[in-house]
Amino acid sequence: MFKPNNETFGIIGLGRFGTALAIRLAEAGKEVIVIDNNESKVKELRDYTEYAYVCDKLTKETLEEIGIQNCDTVVICIGEAIDTSILVTLNVVNLGVQRVISKAISPDHGSVLAKLGAEVVYPERDMALRVAQRLLTNNILEFISLDNNVDIAEIKVHKTIAGKKICELPLRKKFGLNIIAIEHENKTDVEIDPNYIVTENDALVVIGKTENIRAYERQLII
Repeated sequence: MFKPNNETFGIIGLGRFGTALAIRLAEAGKEVIVIDNNESKVKELRDYTEYAYVCDKLTKETLEEIGIQNCDTVVICIGEAIDTSILVTLNVVNLGVQRVISKAISPDHGSVLAKLGAEVVYPERDMALRVAQRLLTNNILEFISLDNNVDIAEIKVHKTIAGKKICELPLRKKFGLNIIAIEHENKTDVEIDPNYIVTENDALVVIGKTENIRAYERQLII
């Protein structure tokens, strides 16, 4: 049985999303347990973790025998087989895992997973939104949607505000956007100096309502 020594993650389902997630976590030094019914996919992950299991039936008993309940976080990356996704999510939640994250492929699928107690992610939708946001404006560098109303956006400094101090920018007062970081020369500073003078080489990471970010973008286009 898997018995971790530090913060651990369980990944169930080794499609592109699950595999990429497992590798990134392992490379970051986290203990990772991976489970899939495809032996070749599991074999590939054994270069990153010794806890890689081939499992055909993801019953509660089987998951418990493997030791998935010992993970701090379990991510269920089974999107296409909706019935299996729901059942595995239920089993993991019932095993008492502190944090369960499940991949969904539709709003209805996500609604069921949420009712079971899982955090729901939509990888394909979220990536599409990020790509679309980049295509729609030249000012957005990165875009993360926290929910339907709040976003985090990394916006490059426009010439209209370059040379001004942070405290002089209209982002908060006029658009309700809060600056949470400044990107400068490939470095990220989260301790914001109100007297810092921004340049066109900088980027501002802001958080705020979706409509407010879009309003600010429209002003830059004008």
